[in-house]
Amino acid sequence: MQNIPHIPVLYREVTEAFSGCEAGIVVDCTMGYGGHSSLLLEANPKLRLVGIDQDETAIRFSTERLAPFAERVEIRKGRFSAVLETIVRDYGAEQIRGVLADIGVSSLQLDEKDRGFSFESETLDMRMDPSAPLDAATVVNTYAEAELERILRDYGEVPNARKIAQVIATQRPFTSAKALAEAVRPFAPRGKKIHPATLVMQAIRIEVNDELGELNRLLDVCERACFPEAVIGIISFHSLEDRIVKQRFAQWSRNCICPSDAMRCTCGNDHAIGRPRPKKPITARSDELKENPRSRSAKLRLFEMNCHGR
Repeated sequence: MQNIPHIPVLYREVTEAFSGCEAGIVVDCTMGYGGHSSLLLEANPKLRLVGIDQDETAIRFSTERLAPFAERVEIRKGRFSAVLETIVRDYGAEQIRGVLADIGVSSLQLDEKDRGFSFESETLDMRMDPSAPLDAATVVNTYAEAELERILRDYGEVPNARKIAQVIATQRPFTSAKALAEAVRPFAPRGKKIHPATLVMQAIRIEVNDELGELNRLLDVCERACFPEAVIGIISFHSLEDRIVKQRFAQWSRNCICPSDAMRCTCGNDHAIGRPRPKKPITARSDELKENPRSRSAKLRLFEMNCHGR
């Protein structure tokens, strides 16, 4: 077996977060190269795990990596929100003790230049599922300038989104991520320890893979399932994702759902389905930051869902 190409972020924190799930099923919604999955299986000998991924390469690699735990592992291909809903139907909400999602692009996807995620890539793809119909070339070369501006502003929080959208529309067509990154470099925001085109590429990648929509759908599935006893763990890498998770967890922990201008509570004041723990996101420790610089922007938010009797 080849050397493991991916160091999972917040590996100790994830293991600790799910340490109470000694039995039952944990769903790793973004299995990737099996880093978190293998750690959870090693730490909990009675645990069963269902891994989800839409990347065939990742599935083949993880199937081999998780072979020592084969009797306790099931792997399913697809978008994680839809597959999680199927898993809940198949096993029942009461069997699910944990749901983990590491939102973002894996290290290997970033490093594989033919996937189009890298600034040095000679292709313009960015699909997490290579069989999906929409790729980055279509977004960059066919979207209207106003739509490009919206994507850059909403998904990349790019300060000069209008100017960069104009540059893209004027200089297209683009056939590689490398050419696109070079074209926008002079106009992209500077002063951070990131490539000037990072936010532009992030925005396009989010559009291609509908990442924010998929995250919202995943949280919708968890909310509908209302697991009797489960830990929901979401690792995000930028403020847009973290904001969605933070707001949803806050909503789930509210007892009173009456309008803010209501004179008194009439809803029963018992609508909370659990609590975030801790309230603030968990970030990487100093030694991990040194070993794996990509962990510097990772944030883990945890929610203890408890829907007994609902």
